[in-house]
Amino acid sequence: MVDQNCAYCVEGDLVAKFGIKICELETSKVYLFKEQSHPGRCIVAHKKHVGDMNELTAEERAAYFEDVARVARAIMAAFHPDKVNYGAYGDTGHHLHFHLCPKYKDEFEWGGVFLMNPDKKYLSDEEYASQTPSAAWKHNFRQPGATKEPRSHASKEQSPAAE
Repeated sequence: MVDQNCAYCVEGDLVAKFGIKICELETSKVYLFKEQSHPGRCIVAHKKHVGDMNELTAEERAAYFEDVARVARAIMAAFHPDKVNYGAYGDTGHHLHFHLCPKYKDEFEWGGVFLMNPDKKYLSDEEYASQTPSAAWKHNFRQPGATKEPRSHASKEQSPAAE
């Protein structure tokens, strides 16, 4: 089913308000969240228009969570956060999706929940282009468990494009 009023179903201008499509995986579409107070924050939306994970079969649910895990591994490899937080709300957007929010020790919102949209940090078109999709993203979407040497805390403050 496709909902013509759903940003994840129709994409285009609706999704462009908050995200930039990175790729499609087996069961999901992956978007870089435009608000980047947490460098590397992404959304993993199911390809089917379902409002809750319980509307999926056990096999569909397992495949979707494998996609979520693949994106988390790619975020870890490309951005080296200390932790990835996951959020799935759906109160207003009735399409199954997870926010994957990289968190960095002693930085914005460490130790607490992440805001849906802090509305603090947006990138230039060039900076967005440098983050979507980089070789590290592509490689890690396809190679489960692939890792890269973590960068030091000082280099976390650099743009991910510098890697």
